Amino acid sequence: MPERIAGLIFDLDGTLVDSALDFDAMRAEMGLPPKQPILESLDRMSDAEALRCREILARHEWAGAERAVLMPGAAEFLSLLEPLGLHRALLTRNSRAIVERTLTRLGLEFEYIVAREDAPAKPDPTAIEQICATWQLAPPQVAIVGDYRFDLEAGRRAGIRTVLYTAGRPLDTIPYLDLADHLLPSYHDFRAFSVWLGHAV
Repeated sequence: MPERIAGLIFDLDGTLVDSALDFDAMRAEMGLPPKQPILESLDRMSDAEALRCREILARHEWAGAERAVLMPGAAEFLSLLEPLGLHRALLTRNSRAIVERTLTRLGLEFEYIVAREDAPAKPDPTAIEQICATWQLAPPQVAIVGDYRFDLEAGRRAGIRTVLYTAGRPLDTIPYLDLADHLLPSYHDFRAFSVWLGHAV
């Protein structure tokens, strides 16, 4: 029988909040090919080109932080987790300044936040390994909740359990379903999720 989950790691954009970020527009402005990961591309650029593209990224991200809204049911979902006593962390490819602005605007708090300045970006598992060590939890006691391949890949590589927030997307349009241990279609069905966590309410 799987171990009871004692710690949850959440992604931010596309998972807890909708910042309406247009990554295709960012790539076009930067001159990057479609679907190419932006952060990894920046690391391979010359200093001058990376600086130009980081300014584009920051402009888009700040605009996203100012218009971000909570995903439907996310606030209530997080409040229902409180009595369960789980550790909660936020792991994002965003910058810390963007994260702090978004969380402050929307009234969210986490005991542990890892932004892109703090550790290699997902899908690298380093940040997850650091979080598990800080919590003194074995990987099977921890799960990550995210909406994208990088969240699930990072979780798999760190040995933790993976939850894909589908937000009602048709499952046949998601090519990385096989990386998810559990599907979370909506934040409104907390009971089913708590049962999966091993904390039936």
